[in-house]
Amino acid sequence: MTSPLLPHAVSTHDSAPDPRNDSILIYVNGTLHPRDEATVSVYDSGFMMGDGVWEGLRVYDGRIAFLDDHLDRLFEAAKAIDLDIGLSPADMERILYDVLAANAMTDGAHVRLMVTRGRKKNPFQDPRLSVYGPTIVIIPEFKVASEATFRTGLRLFTVHVHRQTPDSQDPKLNSHSKLNCILALIQALKAGGDEALMLDPHGFVNTCNSTNFFIVRKGAVWTSTGDYAMNGITRAKVIEVCREAGIPVFERNFSLVDTYGADEAFVTGTFGGQTPVVEIDGRPIGTGKPGPMVERIRGLYKDLIRRTNAVAAERTRA
Repeated sequence: MTSPLLPHAVSTHDSAPDPRNDSILIYVNGTLHPRDEATVSVYDSGFMMGDGVWEGLRVYDGRIAFLDDHLDRLFEAAKAIDLDIGLSPADMERILYDVLAANAMTDGAHVRLMVTRGRKKNPFQDPRLSVYGPTIVIIPEFKVASEATFRTGLRLFTVHVHRQTPDSQDPKLNSHSKLNCILALIQALKAGGDEALMLDPHGFVNTCNSTNFFIVRKGAVWTSTGDYAMNGITRAKVIEVCREAGIPVFERNFSLVDTYGADEAFVTGTFGGQTPVVEIDGRPIGTGKPGPMVERIRGLYKDLIRRTNAVAAERTRA
């Protein structure tokens, strides 16, 4: 069936096809399966109810970047939804590296780590029906972010689907329940955008459907307060490298007026790193091309990965 959405333009998840992904081994509850044989039950809580948490991970030079931060977020989210993963963070780290080794992945890879409440005995919402323990799935792929997408930049469209408040479904939870973000993206795609720009409940610019959002004004970097946004690892690292480099960076409320008048804009995410935004709601941002600040931050971020990986490798040797 043909998708009713507009033809694909660009995405922060763009990558060149890699034939090695046809024969990857996927981890499901302690066993490695060929890609086409990796399955979970139709009774699984994640499939049936979107009841689970997940992380996206990048592999550079033999190390999973910022793994401690990702595992902290995963286990914190699991605790928040009362999901017992059944493993320690150290156990999960060992399994992740075992999966990478089984797939001969040392660089240029992306890993999707998913944990659900597990298989249910009956097809109903009640979490007490998940009596068989959690389901853990690890999908590793050979995947590198598209350089062409970085050079082209993204077009955003501001959607009517707002970010939720913490008393509804806390947006800081990286949960399997992503329907509000999917609806936001659908509206943006229908309008000819590449990704959705989402406002917070008060009308301030907040985040995108799958990435965090930044603008640059007069040499300073702005992002939202983070109150209604995913607590992105890459977002936090961009703020960190800006402070290290003496680049003014602010977490603050700002409006679409501030955004349309920005000199640059960009989004951040684990896979794409930093991706320029060249247009929002039909208005060119700055020159309408990727600018020097995002290029500089991109270099600082890559350097942080190298430094962090070196520390992690030294810790492993010790």
